[in-house]
Amino acid sequence: MEELFNPDGLVLSADYADTMARIVMPYLDEHRTDEIVAGFEDKPLFTSRFQADGEARGTVFILHGFTENAVKYSEIIYSLLQNGFCVLAYDQRGHGRSWKDERRGDESLVHVADFVKYEKDLDCVRRAMEGKLPKPWKVFCHSMGGAVTALFLINHKGVFERAAMCAPMIAVNRRKMPFFGSKLMARGFKLAGKGRQRMFVSHPYSQRESFEGACATGRERFDWYSDIKHANPLFHDNGPSYSWMLEALRVSQWLLFPGAPLRIDCPVKIYSADDDWEVLASAQRMFTRRLRHGQIQTVPGSRHEIYRSADETLFPWWSDVLAFLKAEQTS
Repeated sequence: MEELFNPDGLVLSADYADTMARIVMPYLDEHRTDEIVAGFEDKPLFTSRFQADGEARGTVFILHGFTENAVKYSEIIYSLLQNGFCVLAYDQRGHGRSWKDERRGDESLVHVADFVKYEKDLDCVRRAMEGKLPKPWKVFCHSMGGAVTALFLINHKGVFERAAMCAPMIAVNRRKMPFFGSKLMARGFKLAGKGRQRMFVSHPYSQRESFEGACATGRERFDWYSDIKHANPLFHDNGPSYSWMLEALRVSQWLLFPGAPLRIDCPVKIYSADDDWEVLASAQRMFTRRLRHGQIQTVPGSRHEIYRSADETLFPWWSDVLAFLKAEQTS
């Protein structure tokens, strides 16, 4: 029989789309329970929980990044299930199938009035999952989801036993624009009543992203999700409002505020992308140094979306993530 998966349950690239369609997605459908959970301010959040076969070793919560959704993590979810974890994944507000502000500028725009609402949504979701998913609970998060997780861990002790962060958005990469200049511009637009408008450097979703300019290095993984996103208008999220950008800049100050990271009581491992033009590796290193139980590791040959890398980069990295998540708490 032809080999289709690596030992950790990740899909080999050679027949990626076919394996996802024939094996992975039907398996996830059989193990998935969808539920609408009332988030902060009773905003509906689309959640999916996946039950592992046999006795589970615990549950991994997945928090996706900016303009993403839970479906994008299907391969990761499949691997976690194969390794004995139950999984909870949900579309964060303003994303995918969850609540979106109907007053935002256009249908593919991502808007949030206050970044803390993401954190409060996570608290609502985890409370709704009490008794439904086995403990210990751990978390795997990417980019914006990393910022949400970090903020949650600072303000809530004892919920998650471990946190694996994939290229977390401790600070956005503003390219050549100074921090205070970016913040001043975003605040100015918000004060002028244009907080829900799309930033001038962004554009509405219109067609598939090109692989050459993508944050992924795995062509097969990129193509698979690109087709799914293009076919589902709910997944066309693309670009921030001025308010979202202002909040993203503000959260960096909160996360790096002296003493704030020290409040995180669980082990955290940050995986920093080798070539990342979306978030700052320097901020990730600064955040790690301020943690009680923090590690950081650069993933060679990766871009921002490490979890969508080519096989030779993805497989060893994900094996390390699994080892970290499987480790038991010692203190």
